[in-house]
Amino acid sequence: MKRGSTLFLKMAVILMGIPVLAIGVYGLLFLANNPVNPTYAYILYPIIIGIYVTIIPFYFGLYQAFKLLTYIDKNEAFSELSVHALKKIKYCAVAISAVYVAVLPFVYIVAELDDAPGLIFMGMIPILASMVIAVFAAVLEKLVINAIDIKSENELTV
Repeated sequence: MKRGSTLFLKMAVILMGIPVLAIGVYGLLFLANNPVNPTYAYILYPIIIGIYVTIIPFYFGLYQAFKLLTYIDKNEAFSELSVHALKKIKYCAVAISAVYVAVLPFVYIVAELDDAPGLIFMGMIPILASMVIAVFAAVLEKLVINAIDIKSENELTV
C-alpha cells in the first residue's frame, strides 16, 4: 500500500489532538480560575480533574491509532501488532467512559443547582461517544483476528 494513502488519516489524528491540548492547557485552567458562579466552584473541581484524567488515555489511544495507520502503511494491517493496537484503543475508550461515569454525579449536582437539565445530557455525550469507539474497536479487533486466521489457513494450503 502506498504511504500517502493513510497520510490524510494520520493528519486527522494529529488534528484531533490539538484542540484537546488547547482546551486542557487554556480552557480548563481558565474555567478553574474563573467559574461562572463562584458558589458552585467546589463542584467544578472534580469535573475538571476528571477531564484532565481522561486526557491521558485519549492521547494514548491517538498514539495507538497512529501506530495502527503506520502498520497499514507497512502492509502489516492483518498482524498481531494491529490486534494489540486495537485492543489498547478499546481499553482507552472504556477508561475514558469510566472516568466520565464517575464524574457524572457532579455534573448532575451542577445541573440541579443551575436548573439546567440539558447539562446532564451534555455530560453523557463523552460516555456514549467513547463506548461507541470501544465497540467499534472490539468489532475491528475480531475482524482482524478472523482475517489473520483465514490468512494463516491459506498460507498452509498448497
